[in-house]
Amino acid sequence: MSAKRQIEIFSAGCPLCQDTIDLVNRLACASCEVSVLDMNDKTVASRASALGVRSVPAVAINGKLANCCTGRGVDENVLHAAGIGQPLA
Repeated sequence: MSAKRQIEIFSAGCPLCQDTIDLVNRLACASCEVSVLDMNDKTVASRASALGVRSVPAVAINGKLANCCTGRGVDENVLHAAGIGQPLA
C-alpha cells in the first residue's frame, strides 16, 4: 500500500475553522490522513509560520500550503492605506 496524503488543518477553534475541518473531513478519502492542529500550541504556530500560514483556517497538503490558503492575512500597507496610523483631520 502506498503512503497516505498528509493533510494538516491549522485551526484556532473558531466556527470558520470548524467549517473547514468539516469540509476537509467530508472530502477526505481512504488515501488521506487528516490532522487538526491547534494554533494556540507554540510548536504548531511555528510549523504554520514555516509553511507561510498568515491566517486561519489554513490547510496544508503533504507539507505545502494549499493555494486557497496563501496570500491572506493582515498586511501593513493595506492597513496604512485604510488610514491606520494617520490622524483624523
